[in-house]
Amino acid sequence: MSGHGGGGDPHHEDFQLKDTNPLLGEQWPKGAAGPARPAGGGGGGGLAGWLGVDKPSSTYDLVEQMFFLYVRVVKAKDLPPNPITGAPMDPYVEVRLGNYKGTTRHFDRRANPEWDHVFAFSKSRVQSNVLEVFLKDREMLGRDDYVGKVTFDLAEVPTRVPPDSPLAPQWYRLEERRGEGGKVRGELMLAVWIGTQADEAFPEAWHSDAAAVRGEGVASVRSKAYVSPKLWYLRVNVIEAQDVQPQQARGRAPEVFVKAQVGNQILKTSVVPAPTLNPRWNEDLLFVVAEPFEEQLVLMVEDRVSPGKDDLLGRVALPLTLFEKRLDHRPFVQSRWFDLEKFGVGAAIEGETRRELRFASRVHVRACLEGAYHVMDESTMYISDTRPTARQLWKPPVGVLEVGILGAAGLQPMKNRDGRGATDAYCVAKYGQKWVRTRTMIGNFNPTWNEQYTWEVFDPCTVITIGVFDNCHLGTNGNNGQPARDARIGKIRIRLSTLETDRVYTHAYPLIALQKSGVKKMGELRLAVRFTCLSLVNMLHLYTQPLLPRMHYLHPFTVTQLDALRYQAMGIVAARLGRAEPPLRREVVEYMLDVESHMWSMRRSKANFFRAVSLFSGLAAAARWFGDVCQWKNVATTALVHVLLLILVWYPELILPTVFLYMFLIGLWNYRRRPRHPPHMDTKLSWAEAAHPDELDEEFDTFPTSRPQDVVYMRYDRLRSVAGRIQTVVGDMATQGERLQSLLSWRDPRATCLFVLFCLLAAVVLYVTPFRVVALVAGLYVLRHPRFRSRLPAVPSNFFRRLPSRADSML
Repeated sequence: MSGHGGGGDPHHEDFQLKDTNPLLGEQWPKGAAGPARPAGGGGGGGLAGWLGVDKPSSTYDLVEQMFFLYVRVVKAKDLPPNPITGAPMDPYVEVRLGNYKGTTRHFDRRANPEWDHVFAFSKSRVQSNVLEVFLKDREMLGRDDYVGKVTFDLAEVPTRVPPDSPLAPQWYRLEERRGEGGKVRGELMLAVWIGTQADEAFPEAWHSDAAAVRGEGVASVRSKAYVSPKLWYLRVNVIEAQDVQPQQARGRAPEVFVKAQVGNQILKTSVVPAPTLNPRWNEDLLFVVAEPFEEQLVLMVEDRVSPGKDDLLGRVALPLTLFEKRLDHRPFVQSRWFDLEKFGVGAAIEGETRRELRFASRVHVRACLEGAYHVMDESTMYISDTRPTARQLWKPPVGVLEVGILGAAGLQPMKNRDGRGATDAYCVAKYGQKWVRTRTMIGNFNPTWNEQYTWEVFDPCTVITIGVFDNCHLGTNGNNGQPARDARIGKIRIRLSTLETDRVYTHAYPLIALQKSGVKKMGELRLAVRFTCLSLVNMLHLYTQPLLPRMHYLHPFTVTQLDALRYQAMGIVAARLGRAEPPLRREVVEYMLDVESHMWSMRRSKANFFRAVSLFSGLAAAARWFGDVCQWKNVATTALVHVLLLILVWYPELILPTVFLYMFLIGLWNYRRRPRHPPHMDTKLSWAEAAHPDELDEEFDTFPTSRPQDVVYMRYDRLRSVAGRIQTVVGDMATQGERLQSLLSWRDPRATCLFVLFCLLAAVVLYVTPFRVVALVAGLYVLRHPRFRSRLPAVPSNFFRRLPSRADSML
């Protein structure tokens, strides 16, 4: 998944990759790959390769090459027994390179242990030309006994870069400690080579950069790739039930409803309006489930005895594998009857589980798994995958997205360690179902990852999200005994449709964090991004297709259903990824999926309001320009408009060509000002720089609120004032639409009569008058000189304002 290469200069903003990179020349930047050689064409091994001379290239060309010394400790054999007890020793291996050392786990009393452990020492940390591998016997109460060692000269270590095959391990005889050439009993199987981050052993290796991490924290510093679970909609149509008997008051007909549960998702049908023994609902209940299907669908028929009390009349647990998966071409699903297990109060002893009683109650349902819908595991504004869940509906990819996570600069301290600020940063990238996580750089404010990842692209109108976090799971806990949570540093989003195909974008993106104290720049993230098109025809054809699968439009969900399903999907994804090793923790998943994007925020409301205002700024500017023309403020411009009016009136067939030609010229004029980089977080657009401290405190408040009563009162009054302005604007828009409807509705008989007579007169005049004359007269009237204008409102405006609306009927 991760790798590197010598394809380009990371300090250059934009570049095209070629067979050789003339931007580098012979002067390599620090850590750059240097001149490239054809892959598989041999390569300098030994110390020359280690020092950066005659380096082979790899297939990863967006990131800089980083060289590591890999040591694979496989196993040992024929180890001598403990010289004191005579029992088999407790062996472990210590690998030492200069001041860095790593150890394997130890085995109790084993003469032929197997470790299969890989160590990786970064080139930038090398302080010695000799690698030493020690075999030791662990002592519980004293100093560990030395058994023997194997020594390697780095000048003799071979270089290996994929797609070369892995280096075969070899048996080495253990030497005496003094290095006099004597051999001791026992052998070690080792493999030592110089490689890059493209090596298969890189993600699982112990890294010298994280030598201070111990115990369970070791797994959390490694780079990993994750796959989101495949999500389905479970649609349960509860039709009816038969022979439902109440537990109490046998002569009473029960008020029955059905409660369905899948995992922690619980939905209920309505209570039947008329009590009956054979209730009927015909209601749909929607759930989100994930493969593999671990939960069951539990249907419980309950009786509403009183407003605060419900009796369980029967239940049935159904495995999700029982239901068929419905596609577009199979809209019909067969319904089925299921017998209920009855639970009777009289049949149970207090303190024991209710016993099952036999009876003939059953429930009639129609359930299926719908894979043609796109399960929203994220905000609808930032969709990263539009493919249907059902594999039968998949289409071939149209492109490949490659992202090289180069590094970060100027990160802020996120915690204290030994009395000083520290940051242990790692990156998480999410696109489609694939999540990736880089390795953690310990105690580094300018980390360098140089890891490259690839995704298949099925729709360019999608977004990749990349976040930076501080690893807080290196063996420490949070305050007050609470579990630690990885802190957010910042994130960016890149919409693939804004990228030119086959072009490499190397850019530093600011990491912006919104905190209670305000907006803060947390550093910069340097990325190299390339979007490669596999089929230009297919990609252009996608622009004419619906964004989501067909069934999404044939059987649409309500807004309430979509919100509930989205939150359930987020919870499922977070729970499944949290069960990986190392886990992708819930706070990371929620931040990447914008789980809080639908919560109320005064700052976000202001931002959206000004976005709407700026949307009409172009129309307002055009209206002001036309108003200046009509007022004759610039006589030359007004004269040119009159000439254009005469040409278009005399040759009306030129109207539409002129409009499209004008838009074509505008597009060409704007080409030179096209964006050079993908957009990043904008604090001004987000209205984060001007947000009031109390507004930020409200945004970070919990739900339900945890603030004092007087603060909640003040915020509620402020919310009412904002909502009042919003409802006024919405009401005005509705009023104008209703006035248009009332023109022909005879709600105002006199106004409708006048408008009908006007329409008749206009039809006669337009029939007998040539269109050119009408257009010319109308244009000259609109462009008439101000001395012929009245300051009073025009007659059509007065007439329209007098029309009735439905606002008169509102309370």
